[in-house]
Amino acid sequence: MKKPKFIEPEIIRIPEGNFFMGSKNGTVNEIPIHSVWLDSYAVAKYPVTNREYAIFVEMLGHSRPPFWREPKFLDPDQPVVGTSWYDAVAYCDWLSGLTGKNYRLLTEAEREKAARGGLVDSVYPWGNNLPADHLGGRNARHLPVGTEGPNGYGLYNMSEGVHEWCADWYSRVYYKDSPNRNPTGPQHGHRRVARGGSWRHLIRFARCAARSSLAPEKQFNDFGFRCAMTID
Repeated sequence: MKKPKFIEPEIIRIPEGNFFMGSKNGTVNEIPIHSVWLDSYAVAKYPVTNREYAIFVEMLGHSRPPFWREPKFLDPDQPVVGTSWYDAVAYCDWLSGLTGKNYRLLTEAEREKAARGGLVDSVYPWGNNLPADHLGGRNARHLPVGTEGPNGYGLYNMSEGVHEWCADWYSRVYYKDSPNRNPTGPQHGHRRVARGGSWRHLIRFARCAARSSLAPEKQFNDFGFRCAMTID
C-alpha cells in the first residue's frame, strides 16, 4: 500500500528581541510582568490538523486520538484533539526525521510572544476587547483552523480553538525566578504548560498571558498542539 505523503507546516519566522511576558490583570501565576529576550524561531501558521495528524498515525502506526470515534471531531481541517504531550512530542520528532529540520513544541515564552504578534500591552492577539461571538461551551462547535487571526505575525488561532501543549514543565511561581533570556521552564514538574483558548470554555478566547497546564499523559478533547522550529 502506498504511504501517504506527509504535510510540512507553513511556518513563520518570529524575530529575535525582547517582549514583556505576563500580566498584572490576570491570575497570580502570570506575575510579575518581566522582560524576556528570545532568539529568532519559527512557528507553524496553524495548529496541527486532523488531516496532518492522520498521516503521522498511518505512516508510523501511532495510536489514534480517542475522540476520532466522535463525528464532532472528524473534520480534516479541525485542530487535532486528544493528543497527549507525549503524542505531540512524537509528532514533532517524526516530522524532524522526515525533513532534517528541528521541529519541536514551542516554549511557553515563545508561545506568548507569538500570540502577542508584536503588540505591546494588549490583552488579546488583536487588542483589548473580546469579539461579539466570544461564547463557547460544551455544546459549541469545534471549528476548523483559520477562524481567528491573523495576528501581527500572520499566525492563526493563537487565542481561539484548542489548548496547545508547550515544551515546559509548569510552575505557578516560575516567573519570579525565570531567566530573562530564552527561558525553557522549570527542570522538573508534574504538569506541562498549555497555552491558547478552548472551544468548550464559556469564553472561548484566551488572553495572550493566560497560562494553563495538564499532566502530560492526559488526553482531552480541547487539547492539541502546534509545531515550532529552531532556526540556526
